[in-house]
Amino acid sequence: MKEIDMYTQLAKLKEIDYKNTLAIISIIETLIDKGIITSTDIARKSAEIEREMTYESQVFN
Repeated sequence: MKEIDMYTQLAKLKEIDYKNTLAIISIIETLIDKGIITSTDIARKSAEIEREMTYESQVFN
């Protein structure tokens, strides 16, 4: 029974992840369409955050 609950929870997490991803993509696309940001801005910020997260994981682990 616990195994079934675990699979149910995993399915719920996947659904939540999908909805969150869809919301983020919608926000980004809307901001780009309105000319508020560019895809280059997104790429640049993503790379910056990735570098920070990599650095922090190296320092704190």
